[in-house]
Amino acid sequence: MDFQTCDLCDANEDLIARGIVRALPPVFRDYGGVLRFAGQVVTLRLFEDNGLVRTLLETPGHGRVLLIDGGASLRCALVGGNLGKLAEQNGWSGIVVHGCVRDSAELAACEVGVKALGTIPVRSIKRGGGLQDAVVQIDGVRVAPGEWLYADEDGVIVSSQPLHS
Repeated sequence: MDFQTCDLCDANEDLIARGIVRALPPVFRDYGGVLRFAGQVVTLRLFEDNGLVRTLLETPGHGRVLLIDGGASLRCALVGGNLGKLAEQNGWSGIVVHGCVRDSAELAACEVGVKALGTIPVRSIKRGGGLQDAVVQIDGVRVAPGEWLYADEDGVIVSSQPLHS
């Protein structure tokens, strides 16, 4: 899929004004080997526990994007190199983490998009807690499962409808 988020925003100003297209705040950095990715959103809401992340990434991604609302915690990583490789192998387009990642060199070698707030070497607990397919709020921006997410070097936008042809 060839797109630029800036062009999508310019072409859909009416949808932005109506709240159908929304930009996530400019807090995410790139860590994956793919800088431009898009797909329908699967959401996870969890806090410092990435057990559900592995469970979900073990399933076929079908070009979808995993959006993890990790509560913006900077105390541990929710995704690392092994999970990045798992996402790549199972056909996920990308992962956006409202929290931290680790193994940044390994993530950069994966053919999957990964965006996060930062890196930290501490791994998370693995109890399997959290909620899948919940509506999440990323710094006040609402994102529902099944919506479309577009990410590139300029940022991340979400839309209630596909913006590509």
